[in-house]
Amino acid sequence: MNSHSSLLKKFISKTQSWSDYYEFLNLSEEELEDFFKLARELTIQNFRNIIKAYIPNKKFPALSITGNECALNCEHCNKKYLKGMKHIQNSKALKDFLLTHYKGGGVGALISGGCDSNGSVPLFDFIGSIKEIKEKTSLIINVHTGLLNETTARALAEAKVDIISFDITMDEKVIREIYHLDKNLDDYRNSIELLKKYKLNIVPHICVGLYYGKLNKELDSLKFIKESGIKPSLIVVIALIPPKVIESNFKEPKPSEIAKFIAAVRFLFPKAEISLGCMRPKGGKKIEIEKYALNAGITRIEIPSKKTLKWLRKMNPEIEIKFFSSCCAIPREFEDLAKAEESDLKIYNIK
Repeated sequence: MNSHSSLLKKFISKTQSWSDYYEFLNLSEEELEDFFKLARELTIQNFRNIIKAYIPNKKFPALSITGNECALNCEHCNKKYLKGMKHIQNSKALKDFLLTHYKGGGVGALISGGCDSNGSVPLFDFIGSIKEIKEKTSLIINVHTGLLNETTARALAEAKVDIISFDITMDEKVIREIYHLDKNLDDYRNSIELLKKYKLNIVPHICVGLYYGKLNKELDSLKFIKESGIKPSLIVVIALIPPKVIESNFKEPKPSEIAKFIAAVRFLFPKAEISLGCMRPKGGKKIEIEKYALNAGITRIEIPSKKTLKWLRKMNPEIEIKFFSSCCAIPREFEDLAKAEESDLKIYNIK
């Protein structure tokens, strides 16, 4: 029996070890199809033949509470993602915007922003307004915290925020070389422990290829999640978009590498939903990435290509596609609130 067959047999019998996962992530593209088939079967077994598509549009905007400012100037980002967010830079403006948003039919919002030098989004002064919004409306509030202290964690719990989107990395090279942070793995572990202590809903986000476009310590991040006791109901997988600079050491992660990691998530967390998040390469590779991800076991996808959905229906005529006007990190219990209306889906020609 060759090594590929032997490895596949372990995954089928669910006797794989961590070393087997590392071996799996080193397989060539030609050796993956049997593993993807197994991941798809596991996904349908636990989540039926359904894919959920998330189109945030104006009903679920992304807000930056720091405007274009970020102290880190990360290698892969350098503030470019902040430019696409709505800038709201004081607590009263946040409350006023969210109240108007709710009255106008809004579903929710992502509250994010740039980080300070400690790797934290400076949320604390905004949490009073968030708490008031949660008391007065049914808006779904997703907060991107970065690293955080106990005071902020406690306040977020008291405000009853619905989602903590937390970027997990167990790669010290990424922390120092990419994020420019003078932090270590224990700082990430401590933040997760605080979020657990205050029973906040952690939705782990893991970026594939963050170390210059190569798979590096992403599996260590999954191992940390597995051993931390988080037991996530959802994991969001995103992928590096290389910076557009002439001289760059970054390369675009291969669609098969992204899918390989998604399959590993599926095998490790068979009862967790997996979403392909909005941060992923666009252009010519977008559709290929989406097709690979669907083959590897995702249950959710944010802003899918119309061509991808046509391909999916052709390949799987029995599949049910559900649409939501929100970010892809919302808990299942909020799906009725976020269900998309036909007017939200004109580009998809949904009948």
